[in-house]
Amino acid sequence: MQHPDTDPMRGAAALAAHLEWIARDIERWLELFADDAIVEFPYAVRLGLPPRLAGKPAIAAYFRRTPAVFRDLRFSDLRVYPTTDPDVILAEVHGSATLAPTGEAYEQDYVMVLECKDGRIVRYREYWDPTATGSFREGSVRDALGGE
Repeated sequence: MQHPDTDPMRGAAALAAHLEWIARDIERWLELFADDAIVEFPYAVRLGLPPRLAGKPAIAAYFRRTPAVFRDLRFSDLRVYPTTDPDVILAEVHGSATLAPTGEAYEQDYVMVLECKDGRIVRYREYWDPTATGSFREGSVRDALGGE
């Protein structure tokens, strides 16, 4: 059994920590990432949001804004798909929150691909529907997240 304080984190443990900490403690969540990690949102460009964040400073700058935007973020219906590599994991999950800039309910289905190396997340790719809420297209949420 993996011990989080002494053993390097593998894919499944990193996914569990990601889902736990992103909504509760963004600074602790950032500790999951390697300094040269990459975060990708392939559909974000459609909303004027960055499709790729390279390096921990860029990841931190973007994600430190998210708790103020996605209020009471919670996840449900998690489905995990292990791969032949214990450092790589795929998952589907449903996210729910209130969008603070508008008060609108946010419901989103995500597909996540997470890769670890030496106990840290080195690559995280998240697929989501850019049309899930009008607030992204209209700009208030996009602007709160630092989009253009």
